[in-house]
Amino acid sequence: MTRSASPGRTRLRAGRPVLALLLAFGTLTGAALVGAAPAAAARGAAEVAPGVTYDEFDVEAAKGTTHVHVLAVDLGEPRVRLGLLYPGTVAARATVSGLAGAQRAVGGVNGDFFHLTESSHPGVAATGASVGPAVAEGKALKAAVPKGQRFGPKLPSGTSTEDVFAVGTDRRARLDRLALDGSLSTPQGTVPLGGLNQYALPVGSVGAFTSVWGAAARKRATCGTDTDRAAPCSTETYEVTVRDGRVVSTSEAPGSGPIEPGTTVLVGREAGAERLRELATGQAVEVTHRLVASGSQDPLDFAVGGYPVLSGGSPLPGLDATTSAVRTAVGVADGGRRVLLLAVDGAAAYRSGLTIAEVAKTLSGLGASDGFNLDGGGSSTLVARNAGADQVTVRNHPSGGTERAVPNGIGVFSTA
Repeated sequence: MTRSASPGRTRLRAGRPVLALLLAFGTLTGAALVGAAPAAAARGAAEVAPGVTYDEFDVEAAKGTTHVHVLAVDLGEPRVRLGLLYPGTVAARATVSGLAGAQRAVGGVNGDFFHLTESSHPGVAATGASVGPAVAEGKALKAAVPKGQRFGPKLPSGTSTEDVFAVGTDRRARLDRLALDGSLSTPQGTVPLGGLNQYALPVGSVGAFTSVWGAAARKRATCGTDTDRAAPCSTETYEVTVRDGRVVSTSEAPGSGPIEPGTTVLVGREAGAERLRELATGQAVEVTHRLVASGSQDPLDFAVGGYPVLSGGSPLPGLDATTSAVRTAVGVADGGRRVLLLAVDGAAAYRSGLTIAEVAKTLSGLGASDGFNLDGGGSSTLVARNAGADQVTVRNHPSGGTERAVPNGIGVFSTA
């Protein structure tokens, strides 16, 4: 699943005229486009697949000219869909081009912020797992870590780690929020689940880990607190393995290694550990879990974490307007029928990037009513196929010089 396509980057074109994509979506409000041309002089965006186009252009931002790459996706085209790019397990990473190649996507961008480093807890390795919820092909992969355990820039007021960009079974894109609804039922009573395949569990809770988690150690889930990611690991832990509805083993400490299909490993910390200690080998246990959307009526086909920056055509209040950086974001237009995947170029000439406020204004200027910020910096990557090609190529220049391995992304798929 980590096979990489050839990078094949596109040459930057400073001062390039604004393309038909932008003319269709209107004039930018805030960050201004460089070299805007009248409609008669505009060149068309390149078609990647029916309903999917690729474009690149300059944006004049607060700290200078930057360069952005955009995939526009028409979900009204029945042969096109969006889905989650991921390596098959939650606690694993691969490059966007490798994920797109393995899943035969025609384009895509990187996704959620993730557990990239672990310097606060000696002997505990970073899991590579993402911060927020994730859904693939209608299946809940994981839930969100506590807000104080997240990685990434400060969240805007009123947002949370449960926020997602998603597409429902109605083929409409939207921003939503996914909360975990799960429980552990035993003869001693019912215990609510505090986590599902997460690198960090709430203090005092029990979390469930399934085969989707992967082989990474589960100890990190018991480190830090709900408000302090760097707090020491808990000394009160317990782990119970459940298979076919019965306890098959117990342990004082969280383990590691692949989890067999049909098996659930329960990890408890503090009060959660005490509840798990009540269970004995052979005892009947029922574990249930699902992700519940706060706004969607239709089931979600896919979802990825991040945080909102634009709602109803207006930037969220209090967005950072001073820190410029390489960014990745997604915009929702035309009532969810059209999606814009945007990545800022990380080449040295354009690395000043955009502020979060400028990201929101740029998406709005492209016609998006709602916007969602994804992981940026060295993670920012946009890939797309050239006409007639079998594999995607990296269209932007990753700021680290090469693609960074990431836990997930947004993939564009076509049956044409």
